[in-house]
Amino acid sequence: MSEWLEHSVQVEVAVPIDQVWHLWQNIELMPRWMKWIESVQIVEGSPELSRWKLGTRTFEFTWLSRILQEIPHQIIQWESVDGLPNRGAIRFYDRKETSIVKLTIAYEVPGFLALLMDNGFVRKAVEGTLQADMERFKDYALTAAASQPLPTTSDDRS
Repeated sequence: MSEWLEHSVQVEVAVPIDQVWHLWQNIELMPRWMKWIESVQIVEGSPELSRWKLGTRTFEFTWLSRILQEIPHQIIQWESVDGLPNRGAIRFYDRKETSIVKLTIAYEVPGFLALLMDNGFVRKAVEGTLQADMERFKDYALTAAASQPLPTTSDDRS
């Protein structure tokens, strides 16, 4: 028997929604701000599919992910279709001069492991890591916006 564990974190970034959206939409950039993500590669010929590699000092996981829903400036939702079972969404909230970015991830673990991982210490450690990733994203977005402002038009995936 297995269970799903879910975590949500968010950050407010002093960057317009167009620029925040552009950075998250380009998922191959994620290793720049997500500590444990080693690589993300779009599958050639299938822009909705991507190969992910997550690594820590102790573990390495890979999976194939599919974009389920993409609404510009609102949400990117995904699920794994092979490898590490996971799903989630990144949601965007336009506050005119700033943007709120909310990340929700869920992953499947064996039931006995879920009991260990869902305790307060492990939950806080995972959410602390994800929050630190979001803070790194905030810094990355601020630097990117200062060095290369994007036009304020919609930038949909090609």
